[in-house]
Amino acid sequence: MPIDYDDMMQSGATGLVSRYDEKDVMLYALGVGMGRDPLDERELPFVYENPALKVVPTFASVINRGEAPPENQRMPQKSSINFMMVVDGERRITVHKPLPPKCEVISDERYTDILDKGEGKGAVLVQERVSRDAATGDKLFTIVSSIFARGDGGFGGKPGGGPELHVIPDRAPDLVTECDTRPDQAFLYALSGDRNPLHRDPAFAKMVGFPRPILHGLCSYGTACRAVLKALAGYDPARITQFDVRFSKPVFPGETLVVELWQDGSTISYRAGVKERPGTVVLNNGLCILA
Repeated sequence: MPIDYDDMMQSGATGLVSRYDEKDVMLYALGVGMGRDPLDERELPFVYENPALKVVPTFASVINRGEAPPENQRMPQKSSINFMMVVDGERRITVHKPLPPKCEVISDERYTDILDKGEGKGAVLVQERVSRDAATGDKLFTIVSSIFARGDGGFGGKPGGGPELHVIPDRAPDLVTECDTRPDQAFLYALSGDRNPLHRDPAFAKMVGFPRPILHGLCSYGTACRAVLKALAGYDPARITQFDVRFSKPVFPGETLVVELWQDGSTISYRAGVKERPGTVVLNNGLCILA
């Protein structure tokens, strides 16, 4: 079935309950490259619980969607999406309160926009999730994400709209830093929840148009957050209150991210390419707001 705009916009869920613990937090940190040097005392608190575990802010992006009673969920009735052809588009995380090392989370989610790029050009689905601490009721984070459904365009919807993109400054970057990825990194990152075979199965990747498995876009996103934590935030996750990105092109496991950074007061702009493919931009329109 093609996408039905009204049907999709009316879908959503409230009161989704999920839980995470210290193991999940540390596994995610390892998945985005923390702890490469086990003697680096700045990164150790992200992968070791003593004396106090720190949480990478982009961990919010992999916290399980959760479950809710059927009466709290409205599934699409007239629409379907070809998830084999889906890739990440944009992501914005607003952190309302630093994430605790373990927590029960309650979330509400809804679609805020659906864009039709045309037959053969795909569709963009924009979704918002607001999550809070079940114990206190405090709002923890809001995620606005878009996915690019490459096989679902041409349903008759509007072609433009969606969240505005941050504009990268028109000057040389103030700082450039490199972050390596491992050839097996997609296997490790997949354990944080995204088991899409596109990132691990060579035959599947070729079937959907890639020469080999690609790294999760959200893994590259978390790696960019690691770069900002290291270069400009003193490894203090409480300083990051917003982290946005547009996914431009895929990264292949084993490539090196070259992260360009611009600082204008509390506003950090960032963009990333890959060292092995000069001129290729994989993350663009990046924005980080520091407390």
